Amino acid sequence: MPFEYEEFDLSGIKTYPLASRSSKAHAADFAKPLRSGNVRELIASLPGILAGADFKAVVAAIRGAHDANRGILWGLGAHVIKTGLSPVIIDLMERGFVSAVAVNGAVVIHDFEVALAGSTSEEVDEALGPGRFGMADETGRLLNQAINDGVGSGLGIGQAVGKRIHDLRPPHESLSVVGAAARLGIPVTVHIGIGTDIIHMHPDASGAALGEGSLRDFRFLVSNVARLRGGVYLNCGSAVVLPEVFLKAVALARNRGVPLDGLTTVNLDFERLYRPLTNVVARPVAGIGKGYSLVGHHEIMIPLLAAALIED
Repeated sequence: MPFEYEEFDLSGIKTYPLASRSSKAHAADFAKPLRSGNVRELIASLPGILAGADFKAVVAAIRGAHDANRGILWGLGAHVIKTGLSPVIIDLMERGFVSAVAVNGAVVIHDFEVALAGSTSEEVDEALGPGRFGMADETGRLLNQAINDGVGSGLGIGQAVGKRIHDLRPPHESLSVVGAAARLGIPVTVHIGIGTDIIHMHPDASGAALGEGSLRDFRFLVSNVARLRGGVYLNCGSAVVLPEVFLKAVALARNRGVPLDGLTTVNLDFERLYRPLTNVVARPVAGIGKGYSLVGHHEIMIPLLAAALIED
């Protein structure tokens, strides 16, 4: 017997206070931006072979873009937030090494929970059985309200969440990448796959707002990518969504005849995967720039990269 088209009834779902949940990532364990130390000698000591040469080249490309006032666009996956790297990213934003940020939907969720509760990343295996996975009340209710209200007034999802964080003034606002971007006037674009994020499980989720807001953010992203001539794009921890979105943004810029000569692309993750290598490192820079793949854990590689950039 065939099933019918029937929306699942969300009217009776059970939520719980975010503060009552056990989380795996806590603000007390987050990284701290480097304030002193001779990183220059460490980087210079690396061999000029394979990854050593690539790391030096990436540092030089980002520094060169910064000094020439070229664009530096960071693509962030949720693992960057969950491994406590928000303070390092925010420090780079404040130092002028970030022109714009592109994220998937999970980044906004973890970033918002950190700002609100100082912790994030629930134990999925523990919560899934009793039906508690993804059901923190504040996460679903406040984020969906922010998106619905912001998109309804003409904002993208990144703008909407940044504005709501600014308005709420949560206890750990200083650890929010999205909040810092709003404060510094740095664009944040959010690229969502409907049904992939826990806030889509809540009754307040609006497909119209999520779809319209994410499409609006995609068009903002295309404008950001179109400014990357001589600049740098870094994909950190997104295996599918951001590599696909970035490639389409490059395609649109090329379709309009926008030159991207001198573009440097970087994929930074703890393993090599097809889409990042193809859609970030290879295709966008073929014949016009250079792509690099740096393999390593974010919680080590991003602080090391940041320390190399701010040494001067």
